[in-house]
Amino acid sequence: MKKLSIFIIISFCITINLNAQEEKVQNLRRYDSKPFHFGFTVGFNSADFSIRNSDNFFDVAEIGQIYGVENSPSVGFHIGPISNFRLGEYFDLRILFDLSFAQRDLNYYMYMGTEENGDPLFNDYKMKLSSTFIEFPVLLKYKSQRINNYRFYLITGVNTKMDLAAKKKIPEIEMPKIRIKQPNVYAEIGLGLDFYTTFFKFSPEIKFSTGMFNMLSQDETEFSNSINYLKSNMIMLSFHFE
Repeated sequence: MKKLSIFIIISFCITINLNAQEEKVQNLRRYDSKPFHFGFTVGFNSADFSIRNSDNFFDVAEIGQIYGVENSPSVGFHIGPISNFRLGEYFDLRILFDLSFAQRDLNYYMYMGTEENGDPLFNDYKMKLSSTFIEFPVLLKYKSQRINNYRFYLITGVNTKMDLAAKKKIPEIEMPKIRIKQPNVYAEIGLGLDFYTTFFKFSPEIKFSTGMFNMLSQDETEFSNSINYLKSNMIMLSFHFE
């Protein structure tokens, strides 16, 4: 996702530069003067955690104690409607209602004693955390001057997310599994390109989200005690149709 994000940003810059070389007939000339308009978005996301270890993280004196934990991001997708309100020539207020599906895996490494040669022996355990988010992003959009049928923009705001999967009963076969607190508020920033077609506006967008609160719910097991702080992050690649 990070490599794809860099590729998209470079593509935006190249596209704007090429199309600024000549004047073209503009599509949807009165589009930006309308007070509001609506649409929908679809896209992909990559979710992961930022982990801060607890103070006794590397205490491996006992068999079965956690020695290390790593985060493995996975790719999901999202979909939802868009409401856009014009605030001025260069500013819009955007309110979305998204449904997102994501998965984040925690890889635990447990101390299992020593080998015959005296080296420590470790066992690993993968904990899969699947999420179904209902999201309520409220974003401020800053638009550049329109060049023919293109307009570059920046976007920032806050996003309140509720994970529906966090409250469901965990099956015995999936235990042990840590719990995630709800809801969470994310700070978001991104950029995109408005492309005005004959009948609608198409906008590819890349957005970065970082959670503002500790999401770990302590249950006094070794899996939660090994973590002091768990913050959620997400990269979203969206395709808007308005």
